[in-house]
Amino acid sequence: MDVDVFNVPELTKTVRVANDGTLSLALLGRIRVAGMTVEQLRKELERRWGQTYLQNPQVTVFIREFHAQPVSVIGAVEKPGVYELKGSRTLIEILSMAGGLARTGTAPGRTLVVTRREGFGPELQLAEGMSVLGVDRIEINLQRLLYSREEGLNIEIKPFDTISVSRADIVYVVGDVRRPGGFVLADRENLTVLQALALAEGLNGTASKGQARIIRRGSGSSRTEIPLDLSKILNGKSKDVELAANDILFVPASTGKAAAKRSAEVVLSTVSGILIYRR
Repeated sequence: MDVDVFNVPELTKTVRVANDGTLSLALLGRIRVAGMTVEQLRKELERRWGQTYLQNPQVTVFIREFHAQPVSVIGAVEKPGVYELKGSRTLIEILSMAGGLARTGTAPGRTLVVTRREGFGPELQLAEGMSVLGVDRIEINLQRLLYSREEGLNIEIKPFDTISVSRADIVYVVGDVRRPGGFVLADRENLTVLQALALAEGLNGTASKGQARIIRRGSGSSRTEIPLDLSKILNGKSKDVELAANDILFVPASTGKAAAKRSAEVVLSTVSGILIYRR
């Protein structure tokens, strides 16, 4: 940009705004201009030069070239993509530009992560619902951001930031239940076996309660099968087991252990495609 000070050629120069949103000018040093309009910058320069050095300075600012200031929004939003940052924008405003949280396909999870290329400096004010994952990454609770009055969570977004909205975890209930399927953990941290059965509308009369199992995928193609006695859990004689994300709660029909084992293999192969896709 060109900065011209009337009748003061020593202060007239062409400058470039740095990636951190600042520029350097004679007598004033480095000043932050990110988010200002041309008129706001002109008045600010007149004010600063007029405070100490000049009497009623007349400043003209001309933008020679606008450089792209991209912000990336990925994950569970309606329109993931790269958006141009024009002026000062908050986190909620950028999410709105991306169409808001996903309403079709994979549901949004409980958090989002903002990654900043140059890192978050000491000016970052931590608020309830925000946690620091590293010098360049912070995590924000989506529910608190959108529905609380905690203004500290609605941070100002900078050029080259990446906003990643998490996808909701899923627990699968299959086998001899009334409504088998995948159940999204959209607004909860965990789900127990009894809660999962309630979402599946309970067991069928032919269910083999003593041969139920949790199928839990490990690294690679490995998996762990955790046997369950649903009769004891339902009667309060055994602890209700907490399910992990992407667990499969399999309830076989009462046709014997061998058939239950074969059925579990079929279920695993059917659901594994979904899990691979989600990763």
